[in-house]
Amino acid sequence: MHRRLHGCGALFDVDPAGLAPRLVGLRPHHHRGHPLEHPDEPPFVVLTGARGLGKSAVLAELRESYKGHTPLALVDCAEAQFAGPPADRPAESWSPLAQALLSLAEQLAEPVTGAGRITFPRLMSGLVAVAAGGWGDADSERIRREVERILLLNETGSWISGLAGRMAGKVAAKVVAAATGTGPLVSGAIEATLESVAEGFASRRHQKASVWYRTYPNAGGNAQRGLILLSGHFRAGDGSREHAERYLVRALLADLTEAYAGVLPRMQRLGRPLVLLDNAQCAPGPELVAAVLRDRTDGIADQVVFVAARRGDGRGELPGAVRRELPEVARRTGWAPGAAPSSRALLVALPRLGPDDTLHIVGAVCEDTPVPARLPLAAHRLTGGNPLGVVLLAEAAAQHLPGVSALGELLRAEVRPAEDRPGRPAYEVLLDRLVPPERLEELTVLAAAHDHGSACALASALLPDTFGPASVRALQTLLAEEGLPAARGQFVGDPFVRTLLLLRLHLRDAGHASWRTAHETLVAHYTAPGHARYRLHHQLALGVTEPAVAELRDTFPTAGTRSWLRTLRFVASAPYFHAHDAEGRDTAGRADRRVAVALGRTDDGQPVPEGVDAVLHARIRRLLHAVWLLADPLVPPDPLVCDRLRFELEQLSNLRPAGNALLWRASRDWPAAALAGRPLDGRYGADRSDDADDTDDGPDDRRGAA
Repeated sequence: MHRRLHGCGALFDVDPAGLAPRLVGLRPHHHRGHPLEHPDEPPFVVLTGARGLGKSAVLAELRESYKGHTPLALVDCAEAQFAGPPADRPAESWSPLAQALLSLAEQLAEPVTGAGRITFPRLMSGLVAVAAGGWGDADSERIRREVERILLLNETGSWISGLAGRMAGKVAAKVVAAATGTGPLVSGAIEATLESVAEGFASRRHQKASVWYRTYPNAGGNAQRGLILLSGHFRAGDGSREHAERYLVRALLADLTEAYAGVLPRMQRLGRPLVLLDNAQCAPGPELVAAVLRDRTDGIADQVVFVAARRGDGRGELPGAVRRELPEVARRTGWAPGAAPSSRALLVALPRLGPDDTLHIVGAVCEDTPVPARLPLAAHRLTGGNPLGVVLLAEAAAQHLPGVSALGELLRAEVRPAEDRPGRPAYEVLLDRLVPPERLEELTVLAAAHDHGSACALASALLPDTFGPASVRALQTLLAEEGLPAARGQFVGDPFVRTLLLLRLHLRDAGHASWRTAHETLVAHYTAPGHARYRLHHQLALGVTEPAVAELRDTFPTAGTRSWLRTLRFVASAPYFHAHDAEGRDTAGRADRRVAVALGRTDDGQPVPEGVDAVLHARIRRLLHAVWLLADPLVPPDPLVCDRLRFELEQLSNLRPAGNALLWRASRDWPAAALAGRPLDGRYGADRSDDADDTDDGPDDRRGAA
């Protein structure tokens, strides 16, 4: 199995073979062949998921596994080179896809074990035709530089490589002469290019490539005319450019196919070419994916293995694709193409890490540093198995143990990327990579919201006037496109990302002013009787506990047991980042009063409201603080508090005969879930007769479109 990534054996395993060796036809890190699962046509694999799940790491490992063994290329579509043309290159002669094809070909050309360089005469000719469309007023040095780079795609690297280099120089000179003369520039450049292929390279393969563009639509069997038409279509933009770009993609794949043609090349090249696309949701990713899938649907076959990584689930862009979780493709894909182009794609969702993976990563990163026994499980519980979160927390622990071990302190601790570089708080580093950076401020504020209405209230209180309801909707759409999971009753569905954003809100300014304003705004927003649990949740986040105790105490005898337990769980999920005194005010101390209250150590000093059942009141207070503590993702579960939670729920079950089974089940399930690092998710057994509604929908949008 692969050596660095955890949880990816389904991709890299050798015996039995994972997905990569079955598609590429080679064992990872070895030049040893392996039978192909899809010998006629490989699926276009698209790795999906939100940020931080390790998609880029998987592509990097694929590159390391097959580099030097089979033709391989990796491009990151989010790189600056694809954002716009160079300063001296007109936009009409440049596109992200053309730039990507040049970069891919340069990498794929490199020699591999048992075989020399691959040449790309078809692609070379097309790229020169495209570039020539922007040479009208260019200086000769720029033309020479651009054309030489493209023509070197025909460099064989053999003993005649000097000839290829000289021909590149000759063609550049001819192009410069054509550009500075009086004749048509594009046709002169294309003519010079075709002459170089026909005169400089005598092999049948290169001769075939020189006439490949005869079949371009309306070329009339004339390759030079075909290239002139391609150049014109590219410059025209819109649908015409898309048409030309499809032919450029086809040229790349035709050159790769030609490199494998014949008996000797097939013997020398054991593995399929491998093209890796990172951040494929950015241009030129969608265009390249669409071109390949469309040609394959039209019967224009190729044997290239494409593996792309993109944020989101890809459902909107590839509606007909087969969808699998990574473990499901460990032994076979179950993929077969249909009639639609998108059916040629295989969407593979990357899994989150398991507790054992987290344990091994923390141990590997911390090396000889002693790690608290509960830290790996606590890190897994906080991150939900997010690989980036696990690694960053492990690095923070390695740099700050034993002095700092609490998760909240590790998130605030500075992480140094290198000894000679300044550190930054770990939570800031994580947010930079887990959420869209251009929307960090807005998400920081709206992380406290539950639905559209509460998000608008927060935006009105803490964001500029220009950020209104439409902007809230757009931000919600962006979160879905990013692949962040949705959760009913939470504007930001991913618990780990929401915790980081709320921590940033808490630390946003001195005295936690923004934090208090946000929660006070939501307390004022949720005034309707049916919204009590939301109001209590935000009061608890401010350290004000008595309203929650009173509500849970007074509704216990009459509310449906399932609904009451759900309310308790939701109210007690309030974030807690700072110690509070008995009145809810922030204190400078580090002691967590929730432990003392949950264990009953403060009962004697707590006043009991007049006219209420003092025993029930104290029990509810202890129960609320126990659940609040055990639901806190930043605090490892305390076994004593778990025992107390079990006891309090048992005692309450004796007071509600009708709800005895649910309360008893919760007394067993909740402590067990907390100790195992699982959320208190509200599943209380099979009996649902007490309350059929077991959702946490936001109050303003019952369909969950928060």
